[in-house]
Amino acid sequence: MPQTRRGAATDSTTATASGPRILKKYPNRRLYDTRLSSYITLADVKKMVLEGTDFEVRDAKTGDELTRAILLQIILEEESGGVPMFSTQMLSQIIRFYGHAMQGFMGTYLEKNIQAFTEMQKRLAEQAKGLLDPKAMSPEVWTQFLNGQAPVMQNLLGAYLEQSKIMFQQMQDQMVKQTESLIPGFPGFPSRKP
Repeated sequence: MPQTRRGAATDSTTATASGPRILKKYPNRRLYDTRLSSYITLADVKKMVLEGTDFEVRDAKTGDELTRAILLQIILEEESGGVPMFSTQMLSQIIRFYGHAMQGFMGTYLEKNIQAFTEMQKRLAEQAKGLLDPKAMSPEVWTQFLNGQAPVMQNLLGAYLEQSKIMFQQMQDQMVKQTESLIPGFPGFPSRKP
């Protein structure tokens, strides 16, 4: 059993500084950080996610990968308290995609969409950086910033929507190709061959 205080790790699964941080989940539902040699909470794992720390959660007994389960647990806690991000309708739609032919495509589509949205958010934050400087807080600078935001936001949103449209089109094209390979010459299905 690992130590509960900070100190030397007791086994060889301790992550090196260059690899992902290894967290072990024990049957008592406790999480053990092999790098810190101490137990941590879900709040600590959430903090790692927010900081962009690369980590893996493994079952202490079997070594099975449990990272997704822990991340889903954090999402469940976030959705249960405060202001939820997902509406009931959206969650129902997501559930309907499980077992559906589009399941794999939908996961990729959502992931790429979130990446595009995150990139848009980063660009906006970079543009607003100068405003955080106390010297730049003059009324003229604020007026200039606010006047420039409408076109900037429009351009960012337009680029995001265009990227989303392209990703959706790619998803549709993949589905058509997959269907054509499974059911060649299906009546009513346009052939893509020249």
